[in-house]
Amino acid sequence: MKKMSLQWRLTCIITLYIAVICGCLTMFVYKNGVYYIDSLQETVDAREGDNENNSNEIYISIPEDKWDEFANDFSLQVYNNKADYKRNSFIISTVLALMGGVVTYFISGHALRPIREFSDKIEEVEAQNLADSQIEENKVKELNQLSISYNKMLTRLSDAFEIQRQFTANAAHELRTPLSLMQLQLDLYNATRHPGNDADTIQTIKMVTEQNDRLNKMVKTLLDMSELQTVGRDEVIAVDALVDEVLADLEPLAQEKNIKLIGKCKDITLRGSDILIYRMVYNLVENAIKYNHLDGQVTVTAYQEENQVHLSVEDTGSGIPEELKERVFEPFFRVDKSRSRELGGVGLGLALVREIVRGHEGSITVRSNPSGGTVFEVIL
Repeated sequence: MKKMSLQWRLTCIITLYIAVICGCLTMFVYKNGVYYIDSLQETVDAREGDNENNSNEIYISIPEDKWDEFANDFSLQVYNNKADYKRNSFIISTVLALMGGVVTYFISGHALRPIREFSDKIEEVEAQNLADSQIEENKVKELNQLSISYNKMLTRLSDAFEIQRQFTANAAHELRTPLSLMQLQLDLYNATRHPGNDADTIQTIKMVTEQNDRLNKMVKTLLDMSELQTVGRDEVIAVDALVDEVLADLEPLAQEKNIKLIGKCKDITLRGSDILIYRMVYNLVENAIKYNHLDGQVTVTAYQEENQVHLSVEDTGSGIPEELKERVFEPFFRVDKSRSRELGGVGLGLALVREIVRGHEGSITVRSNPSGGTVFEVIL
């Protein structure tokens, strides 16, 4: 069966609708006219003529003394009939128009349903699910061609993202070797005593060591981000145990600023990648410690609501300005550049967190803590 184009579908629907409306209006005008003509006839005393050959003619006999009264009554009746005809015509036309609008709304909605489905499908497209966002063949000719073009576009985008990921992974791998050699030489140099070093040399060696360490961290994060798509996400994770492990690993860092780590996690599980979920929680808690005040507090909460796991990390730091809350997930973005450099961040921690959350079909939001600081909430 040849596919009917959207243009022809709408043409047929509108033509049918117009034909029905015109037929209804024509029938109404005919019935209404007959009714009011008959009503005028009833206002006079009509009788058939005696002539059988002219039996269809109507004779009206009005005495002379009744003529004025008849004329007035007849004129009044004509005026009333005209007013009634006008009012009823307006009411009926309005009702028909409204009914036609309602019918057209539902009919056109049914005809345009494929477009809404197409739009909803596009809304779900993300870089992580390009392969799963292909649209099946559509019965509507124009939409079928659009679906083919859309699927080709997704394929090109998927290839482009894959090339980008591959480039990032290759670049990170290539950088690891020279950075490792540099770190090895620096470690050997620092391990050997050099009594002749002046203060400038010592400061330079310290700076190079710190920057090399930052580059190593950046390369590791880039490798993690490039490998997100290849990590399996079918492990059953005990959230409370994972959070306890993260807090234990970060306890030494928290002790440096006398920050209290608190875990409030229910006995719940979720399905995903244990390595990635660990890294996500680790990055959030590490950030909460680094950007917290002395003697502050970091609280990790996890609970289940219906089929969703809610995990939040809240701190008692300085908080994030409202206009920057959405930008903190951008790669290399820093709220306070001078402080971030001092703390040794590379600007990719939260970007990696967002990619991990997206990879698990979740969402992450940032809000201010009523008691001061920031709350990161993840829903998986």
